[in-house]
Amino acid sequence: MMLVQEAIHQLRLFTRRPAAVFFVVAMPLVLLIVLTQLFGNEKIQGLGLNTAQFYTPALAVFGVVMACFTYLAVSTATARDLGILKRIRGTPMPPWVYICARIIAVSVIAFISLLLVIATGALAFGVEIIWERVPAAAVVAVTGALCFASLGMMVTALFRSSETVQAASSAAIMPLAFVSDIFVRPSTETSEWVPLIGNLFPLRHFSIAFQRAFDYAYEGNGFALPDADGIVYSILPHMGVMALWGIGAAIIAARFFRWEARAI
Repeated sequence: MMLVQEAIHQLRLFTRRPAAVFFVVAMPLVLLIVLTQLFGNEKIQGLGLNTAQFYTPALAVFGVVMACFTYLAVSTATARDLGILKRIRGTPMPPWVYICARIIAVSVIAFISLLLVIATGALAFGVEIIWERVPAAAVVAVTGALCFASLGMMVTALFRSSETVQAASSAAIMPLAFVSDIFVRPSTETSEWVPLIGNLFPLRHFSIAFQRAFDYAYEGNGFALPDADGIVYSILPHMGVMALWGIGAAIIAARFFRWEARAI
């Protein structure tokens, strides 16, 4: 009960932060509309998908990352700077309950953002939802949310103030979004090193695995997808990369996390 109550409290705090609501919930929707209008909702050469069919799952992933990584990291660091985390240690609430409640809250926010982007794509731009792949997409989304929540807590643990956490999280996520099939279409000519760099990080794997659930060039239930040539694509390698990053980040966060602000 305490866990649920604290999660609800964190959700209420989020709704009282207009800037956070915009960047986490509204910005992916705005980007979907802008990119679809900018490029036109035509088929992307060499991909077989129209613009909205590609960008809808990509920007749904971006919304999840903004909630579970950026918002979680910055809001937790801000609470630490304000002494809220220190006061929590003096209450009957176990520390693990508070941290888990924050993660649950940002996960709920992330999935609201994800569903809004997908609903907008389907209703406004004719994005096709392949229903038999919804379970696979859900598994990918949950894995991605937990991975980036761990990364968000790691950033909070490694940097001392909310200002440096905000700078570090923004500096990390925006460049990676451009090399992870979030903003740049696959048909765009880029240097060979761009996907190589992207493959080192979990965002590209999150994006690709989730996008495959909307890619009608493949067949199957989303976990393993044979294409027209019989080549089987599996989401398991992508899930493995996200799991490794998430577990590693959780270990680092647990080791270095501090409940009190440190002198800069």
